Amino acid sequence: MRVIADLHIHSKYSRATSRSMDIENITRFAQIKGLNLVGTGDFTHPAWFKELRKNLTEEPGTGLYRPAEKPDSRVRYMITGEVSTIFNHESSVKKIHHLILTPSLETANQISDRLAEYGDLTIDGRPTLNMTAPQLVEEVMEVSSDNVVIPAHAWTPWFSLFGAFSGFDRIEDCYQDMTKCIPAIETGLSSDPPMNWRLSTLDRFTLVSNSDSHSCWPWRIGREANVFDLKELTYWSVVDAIRAKDPSRFRYTIETDPAYGKYHWTGHRACGISLPPREAIKLGNTCPVCHKRLTKGVEQRVEELADRPVGYRPENVPGYIHLLPLSEIISTVIGASSPNQRRVWNLYDALISRFGNEYKVLIDAQFDELAEVAGVNIAEAIIRVRNGQVKVIPGYDGVYGRIVIFEEPHRELGAPKFKAKKPKQRTLADFV
Repeated sequence: MRVIADLHIHSKYSRATSRSMDIENITRFAQIKGLNLVGTGDFTHPAWFKELRKNLTEEPGTGLYRPAEKPDSRVRYMITGEVSTIFNHESSVKKIHHLILTPSLETANQISDRLAEYGDLTIDGRPTLNMTAPQLVEEVMEVSSDNVVIPAHAWTPWFSLFGAFSGFDRIEDCYQDMTKCIPAIETGLSSDPPMNWRLSTLDRFTLVSNSDSHSCWPWRIGREANVFDLKELTYWSVVDAIRAKDPSRFRYTIETDPAYGKYHWTGHRACGISLPPREAIKLGNTCPVCHKRLTKGVEQRVEELADRPVGYRPENVPGYIHLLPLSEIISTVIGASSPNQRRVWNLYDALISRFGNEYKVLIDAQFDELAEVAGVNIAEAIIRVRNGQVKVIPGYDGVYGRIVIFEEPHRELGAPKFKAKKPKQRTLADFV
């Protein structure tokens, strides 16, 4: 059976998260998206944990849960959470985020009891803990060997394993002797498998992708996900497929184009400056407008650590596909200022009604079928995204990238011609 899983989201108890992130809304939009396995997020927060106990029903023998109020829903839940560890290492402060997977609310409660010794779990759904990364792994794995710890959004400049501002150059430096318990790393929105494949030191780790969503809207939840082919859906079948890095079971990850991520290129948001690695290095990573330090992007950070050329691919690893959220595609094509506008929703709802969920629209639907529902502009845009024939102006310093689908005059089949505005990007050439 095909399982599409987004294992890293947040609840309404996390900072900067929508108040609608509850089980009812997560279930509703996960099903619309096409997810059939979702992480709960935030199990360490006492109030959210109480809601999970009330609103989820355990599926015996699976290590997973279903929504109590929607017993017929195809969506299943895995108990997950993200925590932040802050610690000193070789005279510098390290701030690392970690994703935790666990097979039951009981083991989750035991983990929380241990982690409460290192920080206040009531302040935030993603708590800050005064402990080292190896300590965290040791505490989690002592509860149960079934638990999993994964470095979260491993390349984000802040709060990540390889982060430019508080990270490490090697995974072993971060997790030390507990590295043996780390089966995977999370790529994050600003990197994808080809970028990670450039580091030979990561060959033994599986690459997973999740949305880290703070909202249940379909342009957030499931924007990145993992696709499995499993005989049965259980916690252990998913975890074993990840640990084994078996492409016959862990088929591929769904990735946004990494340029779409908020930290792909080096830049400075306040001055509107975004630069590829070579140009940023020429400027000494200094903003050419205000002369402050630039926020180093993921592409530049990968370039610093890579020991392989662009395009290298290891053998026998899970694959990947690049997609963009359907709402973003529609809003780009029709020139809407937001994916939440009613005219975007009207087209989105029509496509979902016809094909069942968003992933079927993005991955499976044929051009003629799409055009019949939403018109040839949107149909062609979806096909172009699917085939990797779109351009994304890279994101930087907290600013999402921008989609460019049609740069050329667009040939229509009986409809008015469409030409998207080409965004202007400031580069080193603007300042020399």
